[in-house]
Parts: sequence; C-alpha cells; structure tokens
Amino acid sequence: MPDGGDSVTIKVVDEIDAVAAADWDACAGPDNPFVSHAFLKALEDSGAVDAKTGWLPQHLVMEDAKGHVIGCVPAYIKSHSYGEYVFDWGWAEAFERAGGRYYPKLQVSVPFSPVTGPRLLVRPGGDTAARRNALITGLMEVAKRARVSSLHITFPTEEEWKVLGEAGLMQRVGQQFHWHNRGYSTFDDFLAQLTSRKRKSIRKERREANAEVKIETLSGDDLKPRHMDAFYEFYMNTVGRKWANDYLNQGFFRRLQATLADKIVLVLASHDGDYVAGAINLCGSDTLFGRNWGCSERFRMLYFECCFYRAIDYAIEHKLPKVEAGAQGPHKISRGYLPSPTYSAHWIRDPNFRTAVADFVKRERRQIEYQMEALEEERSPYRHDNPGEG
Repeated sequence: MPDGGDSVTIKVVDEIDAVAAADWDACAGPDNPFVSHAFLKALEDSGAVDAKTGWLPQHLVMEDAKGHVIGCVPAYIKSHSYGEYVFDWGWAEAFERAGGRYYPKLQVSVPFSPVTGPRLLVRPGGDTAARRNALITGLMEVAKRARVSSLHITFPTEEEWKVLGEAGLMQRVGQQFHWHNRGYSTFDDFLAQLTSRKRKSIRKERREANAEVKIETLSGDDLKPRHMDAFYEFYMNTVGRKWANDYLNQGFFRRLQATLADKIVLVLASHDGDYVAGAINLCGSDTLFGRNWGCSERFRMLYFECCFYRAIDYAIEHKLPKVEAGAQGPHKISRGYLPSPTYSAHWIRDPNFRTAVADFVKRERRQIEYQMEALEEERSPYRHDNPGEG
C-alpha cells in the first residue's frame, strides 16, 4: 500500500506490548491520554481487556519500508457489545433473528471509554491522508480475513469520521453533553453567562454539596495509591447499586496511577476524615474527560459538585477549552453542559443487512440532530445573548 511513494506493511498484534511504547505514542500523539500506550497497557495488564472478557486485542501496526512504525489502530475482536457506549444490540438481535451470526465483530475503540479521540493513529511527518487510508484498507482486510460480521469505529474525531465516510463506511451520529470554556477567569465568570434562575440554582447546589464534606482535587505527585484504592471502592459500590458491569478492576486503577498520574484528575470528598465519594477524570491537551463516579455515602448535591462543577473549576484554572462529561445525562444541560455530537463509522459484511442498517442510521441521525437542537433551544441555561458554545 502506498505512503507518499513508499510501500508500507500492516500487521496485527494481539497485545499492546508487541509495540514499543515510544513508537505507539509517536503515532498517538500527546493530546489524548486514552489512546496512549500506558492507558491501553493498563487495561491489558490488569486483565480488564483480554479474550476472557470478550475484548481480544487485534491492534493494527503499520510500518514503512525500513520497518519504522508509522501508524497504529487500537482494535479488538468482540464477542459481545458491552463497554462500548455506541449501542448496536438491536442490530445484533435483528441479524440473528434473520439467521445470521453477529458476533464476533471487529471493534476500533478505547474499551469502556465513551471518549472522543483519534483512532487512526499516524506518526507526523509523512502523508497523513495516505497513511489513514492505508489503515482503513488494513482494517477492512482484517475484518474480511477474520470473517467477522462487521467493523465498528467508535468515538473517532469528526475529521476521521469524514474520512471514514469517504472510504464507504456508514456514518452514525450520537450525543453527549460538553462544557465549553469561553475564556472564563473564574467560576463566577461562567455563572454570569447563565440566566438568573440557573445561577441561583447552581450556587445553592454548591453550598449544599460543600456543607458537610471536604473536597480535594489530586493529580501528579499528590496522587497516591491509597487515593486510587479509595476510589475503586466507590466505583464498586456504585456499580453494585446500579446493577451494572464492573468492567474495571483494582489492578487497572493502580496501574493507571503508577503510569499516568500526571494525566489523572481525581476529585475526592471526605467526611469526618474518611473518604466518602470521588470522581475520576483524565486530562488531555485541550479537554478534561470525566470518566467515573462513585460513593460510599450519599450527600446532597455531591455528585453534581464532584463530577461537573469541580471539573469546570479545573478547566478554568488550567485554561482548558472543554470538559467532556461522559455518556448520557440530559440533567447536565442545566449545569452548563450542552448537547454535542459524537461520531462512529460502521461496515456490515452482509449486503442486505448493510442496506437496512444504512437506512436506520440515516433516520437516526436526523432524529438526533433534531433532538440536540430542541434540547439546546428549550433547556439551555445560558442567556440568549451569551450562548454557551460557538
């Protein structure tokens, strides 16, 4: 396959350690910690991601004629659709009712992380477009050789999504809620852009949240294993209460702290000297990514304080343009997080099923775009003369 006139080779590796960290990260870049070698390695080394959990690593690695790594893709053979946050359960059910076999499928994503970021990772300095196209061709070839039913690239950047569409993949749109920093110097600057009623409501929530607990924000050298162990307990408590899947284990959180402490922003609340709740974020070059929340005791408004308002505080202090607050949650709108599109791209092997899914995706996209417009118009907390995004 061409790359500015040079031939390239694409291979599949079944563990992230088959690629040198420096080579992978040179392709992934420094902007998004979720596609870093350290994050993906923490998932694999902890056993959160492996064949037993239904996430068999099948990462693509592209090398030039001299054997230098010039591109990578985090990819997995999946035996289910858990931990993805772009839902295709209905597709699987329909295909299997018709006599097909939906699993296994090929998934390009960061496991358990509904976070937008690069998926076609290319090392700077070459023909980026050609390298991306070569990686897409490689993914299609892997999907065909593995005889999987489908290929799914979830939460790519908008730019990559457009490239994937041009390559013939179906383009799907989703929705999250993001906060945008408009050059605020303080939290009060942000509040000043809201309607009077919303300002009063948020100030009241913050007073109530801070009335009984002490809250600290930890990162880098201040973050210790005991802090991560405390958060893991909150995570497990919350998973249990919601009857959800405990995708992540204690080993993952410990490895994350050991290798990516400078990217972690952990908000912990304590009561009478004991930690009682926390929210974990990861920080990229321009975005704070909210990931998980948990608690052992419930306090009024503490969830909103730890997950949303402290994230805004951190973004303002560190001049980050955006906070992504994770999946779902229209309740975030009243707290300044507005509807924002997310993207995915899909290929279905069976031509008849592909046609049916393509029709569904088009109709779903129109519905989501209408819903985002309606939510922002009807529920935005921002004054009409000061919209929260632009």
